[in-house]
Amino acid sequence: MQLRPLGRSGLQVSPLCFGGNVFGWTVDEPTTFSLIDAWLDAGFNFIDTADVYSRWNPGHMGGESEALIGQWLKRSGRRDQIVLATKVGKDMGDGKVGLKPDYIRRAVEDSLRRLHTDYIDLYQSHDDDASTPLEDTLGTYADLIREGKVRAIGASNHTAARLSEALATSARLGLPRYESLQPLYNLYDRAVFEAELQPLCVEQQIGVINFYALAAGFLTGKYRTQDDAAKSARGAKTVEKYLNPRGLRILAELDEVAERYEATPGQVAIAWQLAQPGITAPIASATSLEQLQDLVRAAQLQLDADALEALSQASEETPDEA
Repeated sequence: MQLRPLGRSGLQVSPLCFGGNVFGWTVDEPTTFSLIDAWLDAGFNFIDTADVYSRWNPGHMGGESEALIGQWLKRSGRRDQIVLATKVGKDMGDGKVGLKPDYIRRAVEDSLRRLHTDYIDLYQSHDDDASTPLEDTLGTYADLIREGKVRAIGASNHTAARLSEALATSARLGLPRYESLQPLYNLYDRAVFEAELQPLCVEQQIGVINFYALAAGFLTGKYRTQDDAAKSARGAKTVEKYLNPRGLRILAELDEVAERYEATPGQVAIAWQLAQPGITAPIASATSLEQLQDLVRAAQLQLDADALEALSQASEETPDEA
């Protein structure tokens, strides 16, 4: 496995990151354990989760994903084999939200306890918090890094303007900087990232670990008709957003390239992302060992210039689609 540097953090990560949002939601404990074991056995080392996963599920409080990863860590003894990323800032209820120093300190202790570890490799601001001065948030992260509880920090769901402001604040005050960005990016969702965030991340050497790499499963070809919405818990929303003329055009090109490479549409969709400037490790989830093997093959697939260009052209928005 060829590892990639994550920004300037010193962390070396696999070219794909396993999205832990499914742990404790659509994946139970035994399957979680087998998936993580298989991920590492295949040579990958990067796993991303968040304290809020999976609070959206009825009866869940948040922390379910972290708790399952923690149980796996406790059982496996393989902590030194993974780069573990989690996030803080999403609404956990009872006023637990945002990036104020006191809250970050409480939240990191909760995450460390659930994860059964004494350090987090990449601790990320899940959302921007304009109500809290950047120097306060970044200063708290500096303390956590000095204390050995966090190795590096990253940002998620930040605009280019706010990421630039955060980087300038870090430079001006000598504070740790965001070494990674977690934006929405895939063959369908391109415009926002490519217009402003991608140039900034390339210039500043920010590692990009984009989420929804498979557009909630749409780019695998799983959802091709309205009836396919019943195939998963998130199928209805996926079909509503992506099943349209542009989405079908993208699927048609993915099918064509996949046939040429004897691959699957999902593998091709990820391979296209891995070839884009600034992308370090797209985040993708799997709920079965079969799906995980699909991700393994995706990381090994290298598309030629013609295939990359054809996919880029097919996925461009026309004026009436923008």
